[in-house]
Amino acid sequence: MKQFGHPTGSDPEHFHLVTSYELDPTQWLKKDWIDQYSGKLFRITTEGHHGARNTARVKTYGEVLEEYEFHPEAKCADADGNPCGKQTVGLLQRRHIEVSLIKYIGKESNSLEEVEAGLIHSAQNVYTEYVDTRRDEWQMIILPALKKARLSDLAKMSDRSRRMLMKARAGTTRPHRKNRERLAAIVRELGLI
Repeated sequence: MKQFGHPTGSDPEHFHLVTSYELDPTQWLKKDWIDQYSGKLFRITTEGHHGARNTARVKTYGEVLEEYEFHPEAKCADADGNPCGKQTVGLLQRRHIEVSLIKYIGKESNSLEEVEAGLIHSAQNVYTEYVDTRRDEWQMIILPALKKARLSDLAKMSDRSRRMLMKARAGTTRPHRKNRERLAAIVRELGLI
């Protein structure tokens, strides 16, 4: 699907067109396509810049090849050590990285085929995160920063109870994910990490 190629009003994360097999590509634009999520019928086009109400704008093979020619290489750096961009030319080198956090994730094997087939649009939906408390971002980075922050500032900025904040800072409880994310954003905003 071309960027902005989804039909007006559709959710890009929950939109996937399918149709019966057709060997002749000239017939693809004439067929009805079914959105597997809504069951509604759509047409496809290769013209214009975006989709319309009942039409999805798809990429041509030429557009795919053109994008590939200028896609940035995330693993490589240019001659000066800067990340590669779309127009980087010359001998590329490996980028140097600094590890700040290790997260253990597992790809649920029963969903991998769906990701590869494009039925699940975000690979994040099939990852399971396994927490290693020795290398956990909350334990190693956020919690020490929380302990440096004034309790009154945390209470005012988070709109959470002092009791919950005291337990979180003491490490006697692990807040829910949304609270952890909010507290992490606050310590970043305060410049403590």
